[in-house]
Amino acid sequence: MTSSLRDRGIRAVVLDIEGTTTPIAFVHEVLFPYARTHLAGFLREPGHAGLLQELSALFAAEHSAEPEEVKPPPWQQDTPEDVLNSVIVYAGWLMDRDRKSPALKKLQGHIWDLGYRAGQLRGAVFPDVPAALKRWHEAGLILAIYSSGSALAQRLIFSMTDEGDLTPYISHFFDTAVGPKRSPHSYTRIAEAVQQEPATILFISDVAEELDAAHSAGWQVLLAVRPDAFAPNPSGYEVVETFDSLS
Repeated sequence: MTSSLRDRGIRAVVLDIEGTTTPIAFVHEVLFPYARTHLAGFLREPGHAGLLQELSALFAAEHSAEPEEVKPPPWQQDTPEDVLNSVIVYAGWLMDRDRKSPALKKLQGHIWDLGYRAGQLRGAVFPDVPAALKRWHEAGLILAIYSSGSALAQRLIFSMTDEGDLTPYISHFFDTAVGPKRSPHSYTRIAEAVQQEPATILFISDVAEELDAAHSAGWQVLLAVRPDAFAPNPSGYEVVETFDSLS
């Protein structure tokens, strides 16, 4: 498929990350294991005491809202060490279930930040992504990212790639603070933030349920089908396999 974004009336492009701009394997085989390996050590670092206090409150609030039937690990808070251990155990429990926890995403972002700065991590994007971002940016399009990962984590992926820093092309980074990715209201809020009419915004994702929500909000959508993943398409959305086809 070759398609002109200008002919579609597109003025802004919003991209998912995992399975759209970035291989799923990088997220699940590099980023997630790195965060798990460094979780306890990061939280026990004295210099992170202030962040730990903030995260503890977020995790405690999420834990208290858990339905009883899911049986989360007990939350102990009699001593500071109890709280620390509760955060470590609960965060690991959330990781095991790949939960889209705002507190967990925030914590992972900070751990990955240290990994990138130490040269232990490098951002990964599909080969067609850098040229597409540059091409769309130079054409005057607004470019944004919308991912369940924290805005910090998003910036890190795009700022430290083998193709250099790609963040100058991207003007907005949205995470679940704007709302769940499968809620139409989230896309309405993003349209307001980028100050564009919904019909002039294109959302590209590999998850059909996310496209359903964006489409319900009046957006144009494309289903990303990348080499490393199968993307179910029950709604029959137009498919894009490479951004090279989007001129």
